[in-house]
Amino acid sequence: MKVGIFDSGIGGLSVLHHALQVMPEMDFIYYADEAHVPYGEKTREQIKGYIDDIIEFMLGRQVDAIVIACNTATSVATKEYRDKFPVPIIGMEPAVKQAVESYGDLPGRILAAATPVTIAGDKLQNLLEKVDQEHDVDLIALPKLVRFAETGDFETALIREYLLDALKDYPIDEYKALVLGCTHFNYFKEYYKEIFPENTRFVDGNAGTIRQLLRMLPKKPQSGDSSGNVEYFFSGKPVTLKEREKIQRYLEQLDKMKDI
Repeated sequence: MKVGIFDSGIGGLSVLHHALQVMPEMDFIYYADEAHVPYGEKTREQIKGYIDDIIEFMLGRQVDAIVIACNTATSVATKEYRDKFPVPIIGMEPAVKQAVESYGDLPGRILAAATPVTIAGDKLQNLLEKVDQEHDVDLIALPKLVRFAETGDFETALIREYLLDALKDYPIDEYKALVLGCTHFNYFKEYYKEIFPENTRFVDGNAGTIRQLLRMLPKKPQSGDSSGNVEYFFSGKPVTLKEREKIQRYLEQLDKMKDI
């Protein structure tokens, strides 16, 4: 059985990283659309075009299911859009519902961080109307974190400076949970730990997405037996040895962030 996972860049590796722990026997294709990253600064129509191309690419490689490991891409992919393809397509949304259900009874507020497209989209606004009955959820756009993640430099002081500036008008001491509403944001948990109160929980949608994938996988796979292999592509091209080494460094960073 083979699963395709794609993102605008390397953020979705955090979803793949979790999937490899839960489903080590599965074959995966990981597609980073490096030619068009970041999606969060593109128009909705541009993003829809990228998604169409990537899904057709995945179907050409006979995947049994596709994970849109990108909150921004999911925010523009309607149910009708996903229904037109012959395999299950699992999207992501900021894990606001999970945060509210898990920590809603605790004192404090919840901060949901995402890209500008996700924050402006109807999906997130509709989700907030359903689950944020007490109006405890604040939103913040952190688009530069995507660019920081893509450079792979996780130790620059500029990251902390950017976060402190972006958060300067927010009541940091009041947040009981931080929702990481973009897969690129998972690389920076050590910075959130420094900035937010000690008891702030960090919530992402990776585990929930993989649980949904497991529920939706077909009983009879299209692609035969699995061997635990991962193929990587950057905008449709197989990765080079240097790019594979880059991916390995990202996976190692995710290993460090796993228990934060």
